[in-house]
Amino acid sequence: MIAITFTKTIQFMRFKIPALVLSAILIVASIGLMATKGLNWGLDFTGGTVIEVGYERDADLSAVRAVLAEAGFPDAVVQYFGTSREVLIRIGPRDDIEQVTLGEQILRLLDQADADRVEMRRIEYVGPSVGAELKEQGGLATLAALICILIYVAFRFEWRFALGAVTALAHDVILTLGLFSLLQLEFDLTVLAAVLAVIGYSLNDTIVVCDRIREGFRRIRESEPIEVVNESLTGTMSRTIITSVTTILVLLVLFFKGGELIHGFATALLFGVVIGTYSSVYIASSISLLLGISREDLMPPPVEKEGENTEPLL
Repeated sequence: MIAITFTKTIQFMRFKIPALVLSAILIVASIGLMATKGLNWGLDFTGGTVIEVGYERDADLSAVRAVLAEAGFPDAVVQYFGTSREVLIRIGPRDDIEQVTLGEQILRLLDQADADRVEMRRIEYVGPSVGAELKEQGGLATLAALICILIYVAFRFEWRFALGAVTALAHDVILTLGLFSLLQLEFDLTVLAAVLAVIGYSLNDTIVVCDRIREGFRRIRESEPIEVVNESLTGTMSRTIITSVTTILVLLVLFFKGGELIHGFATALLFGVVIGTYSSVYIASSISLLLGISREDLMPPPVEKEGENTEPLL
């Protein structure tokens, strides 16, 4: 088992104000990007047609894109699906073509352009109303998760920790959405699942940090709150580094070898793991300190023993 030990307390909170300022700037920039450029919504949210075709030999994606562009589908998304002989084509909603005949038209175009036989494997159509409903439900799911986390952390620890934890989670979600808006990466249901997974990962890290800080306040009696937080964060670094590195290694494999269908999923999780580790240390802890967390807030209430005489002696 690999163990990493820090013999000297790391002064994390020395940089809490610069970290909060940097995060505030990034949040404002992310919101500005989403307001101006928006998100590149996938067909799951906008509606459209998904067509899967099979080739007898390896398919040439550039040739398929050229054929579709020449036929009036320049916005078609063409990618491999599983193997190089399976091709997935995504086409946005079209008012001038009936969706029922769209698959047959695409198959006929590809069949005429290729000497080999092209086989239709499946065709799926997502209506705009369904896509809008998925978009709304996805936003509500994220909001509900944050509210439930706020209630749980406030009940389990302390309301200052709860505000710090939820702020850190909202910070992670906004920055992840800002990254997708900046790069105009496709945002589909798999990416939404990744965003919810980022909330779960970051929450787990934040809960560990909060628990260690609470233990630190109960164990260390004569130190200032900022010193207790620094020592507690230093104590969690071994676990944080090992967990983050092993998770990132798996996500790197998915990013480079997982294919186009989960590329956005892996991208969101990779960014989320890094930014979630940062927010657990600098956002959740810093906000709790700024709100005035102290040892008295975290001490358990005194428990009266049964039969104990609480009346003052005369």
